[in-house]
Amino acid sequence: MFDMVNEHVDTTPVWVEGSALSAPVILGAAAGLLVGDMMNEKARRGVGLGLGILGVAALLPFAVDGIAALVTGPRSKFGVNRKIQKIRDIGIGTPQYDEVEDELREQGVI
Repeated sequence: MFDMVNEHVDTTPVWVEGSALSAPVILGAAAGLLVGDMMNEKARRGVGLGLGILGVAALLPFAVDGIAALVTGPRSKFGVNRKIQKIRDIGIGTPQYDEVEDELREQGVI
């Protein structure tokens, strides 16, 4: 029989993801070493600074997301207060309206 519990389990080894993420870095370093001697010093400095800024900009969304998770996450003071308020707000809605119960009351059954 088909096991539905394990249907969506990812069987990719951890090293595959790690090597896939590190490949661009390794290729970039290799290209930098090969092209580095072909450029003059001022051009290398400008390209290096630009690539560094681009790298930091690429990491910013991860950093902002991590900081936001620390501030508003379920274990932070703000996150706990928000969760408690949501629990309290669940009971504040409009009262349940039951047409059948209303009709039975009009007929004097209940």
